[in-house]
Amino acid sequence: MFTRSLNLSVLLLGAALAVLPTLHALPVVRSVAPAPVVAVQAARAADLVVLGDGFSAGLRQGMVCRVSRDGAAVGEILLVDLRPRAATALILNLAQGQRIQPGDTAAVKTLQF
Repeated sequence: MFTRSLNLSVLLLGAALAVLPTLHALPVVRSVAPAPVVAVQAARAADLVVLGDGFSAGLRQGMVCRVSRDGAAVGEILLVDLRPRAATALILNLAQGQRIQPGDTAAVKTLQF
């Protein structure tokens, strides 16, 4: 039984790897529009970033977003709480000398081949 499921897994992995070289030809489609940062709340353990879009806009808990200002990267955040029209995130990292502030834009990070 174990050998049979292992063989099936290897077969599926091989099929997935065979498709990978063609994925770079696919257009990159952003299904979730960038969300505005509306507030940054200082908390005891970590600062929280509040976004002006939420579940209704396609954001989901666990997504990682890149925060930018005027086209320059400011940092990355992790979405931890979603409401229909708002989201709360934890700051994962910040660019040297930067801080996230209202007016910045958060866009979901996507894989690009």
